[in-house]
Amino acid sequence: MPAHSDGNPSAPHPPLRNLWRLRPYLRPYAAEFAWLLLAAVAATAASLAVPLVVQRVVDGPVARHDPAGLFRLGALALLLGVAEAVLIFIRRWTQSSSSVGMETAIRADVYAHLQRLPAGCHDRWQSGQLLCRITSDLSVIRRFLSFGLLFLVLNLITYAAVVVLLIRLHPWLGLLVAASAVPLFLISRRFARHYHAASRRMQDQQGDVATLVEETAQGLRTMRAYGRGSELAARFAGGARQLHDTGIGKARLLARTSALFDLVPNLTLGVVLVAGAAAATRGVLTIGELVAFVSLQLMLVWPVQSLGWIIANGQEAATAADRVQEVLDTPPTIVDAPHARALDRADVRGRLSFERVTFRYPGTTAPVLREVDLTVEPGETLALVGATGCGKSTLLSLVPRLHDVTGGRITLDGHDLRDLRLGSLRRLVGMAFEEPTLFSMSVWENLTLGRPDAGEDEVRAALALAQAEFAYELPWGLATRVGEQGLSLSGGQRQRLALARAVLSRPALLVLDDPLSALDVHTEALVEAALRRVLRDTTALLVVHRPSTVALADRVALLAGGRIVAVGTHSELLAGVPAYRAVLSAAPERRPDGVGLVHS
Repeated sequence: MPAHSDGNPSAPHPPLRNLWRLRPYLRPYAAEFAWLLLAAVAATAASLAVPLVVQRVVDGPVARHDPAGLFRLGALALLLGVAEAVLIFIRRWTQSSSSVGMETAIRADVYAHLQRLPAGCHDRWQSGQLLCRITSDLSVIRRFLSFGLLFLVLNLITYAAVVVLLIRLHPWLGLLVAASAVPLFLISRRFARHYHAASRRMQDQQGDVATLVEETAQGLRTMRAYGRGSELAARFAGGARQLHDTGIGKARLLARTSALFDLVPNLTLGVVLVAGAAAATRGVLTIGELVAFVSLQLMLVWPVQSLGWIIANGQEAATAADRVQEVLDTPPTIVDAPHARALDRADVRGRLSFERVTFRYPGTTAPVLREVDLTVEPGETLALVGATGCGKSTLLSLVPRLHDVTGGRITLDGHDLRDLRLGSLRRLVGMAFEEPTLFSMSVWENLTLGRPDAGEDEVRAALALAQAEFAYELPWGLATRVGEQGLSLSGGQRQRLALARAVLSRPALLVLDDPLSALDVHTEALVEAALRRVLRDTTALLVVHRPSTVALADRVALLAGGRIVAVGTHSELLAGVPAYRAVLSAAPERRPDGVGLVHS
């Protein structure tokens, strides 16, 4: 799945195909759309009646000098104008409420679908592209479905009704006006084809620019530390210039087409005025009929002029729907099996087994893990040790099914993890990553992410275990909002809060991916001492990179080349496995006073 497109999707669809696929979101608002269409048609009918009333006025009271008749017809024209205004108000009010509700429903579904996609999909999608799809692209679709589509239908009805009335007033002139639709159709077809490609290109470029902005904001300190601001600014300027040029090209295309849409009805009107005046001179048309004919034809000017905007809006909505459907069409690969069951925390002993587990990332041929056999007994703490890149973090990610095994199976108390409901499994697993993620919300909300019902005493105990009582010293205590990604806190503070969050969920399985790497030596010793008490009652799988952390484990497994090559206690492996000694000797160990680094 590409991170972005260059405007030529790999599997192009007819321009409105994906837009048509969004029709289920219209169904809940079918009644509202029916009422607003009825109101719009009624308002159009009222406006069409006004020229016919004017014809009666000119050929009737004005020609006969009848003030009473003039007053009656004038009052009728006024009444029609008021009715049109009321109907337009009803239409716009209904339009706004239904279109916003529809956009909200689509956005909620896209967001929910994103949550179901595996982590690998998010790795391949640029964040700015996803952001644009769920914000600006949906706004474009809303504008078309609420306004563009309505006016397209309404303008076609208006055009057909006006042409019928014109033919009734004067057949030949009416047919001339009807014939002007042919060049309009040809212009529209060519414009739609070119504008569709330009719209897709611009929307993709908007996503690329949004990604650049997000990456710059998140990496601001790194950028400044390396003095690369000018290079990133030049990169952004290049992307912004491409976006600018594409926007100018779209505007030029729309302007050129709009000029043609203006030219066709104006030329037709000129011909009608000359031919109509000649017909009135010969007595074929009355003055009132000529005035009504011209007035009705003038009512076609705006529908024709707006055709360019409607087509442009429709093509933008079609390309936006393509981009949204690219997300919705990406199938979740990690889902509940039809026979999946839930496990209660009280029923779980915590025996975790890896049985001939093989895993390779999508799109790669070489497996990261090969025939891994490993068992963690209930209440046991097992440490995974290995060189960088050997697959330790990947092995841990298989436990909460962030990825699914590609061979073999993982069981919990004999149950294949794929036979358990995802929600149930992930409530049983507490996980803390080496690079923790904190959300732009309060400390309390971040801590209780896995247990929204946690009490204050439980939160305090978890913070104490993780040596994270500093949270109470923040400006508003646990109500303090942390910045995006938690960057307002230090790396060690983020790790301690993430560890408290994992412990607070009271998991049956505790999976820790080197969660103490950013802690100073004194804090690490305190956290390790507290963790020992927690690990006595919990099955735990730890990735460790420093020898001091190995002391937390009952047993140690050495991972090399994607395989488990040795399992035993720390002392056994240290005495009998040279590869284990080599891995530990390469791991930096801090001195007890926290000054400098040494190697064990």
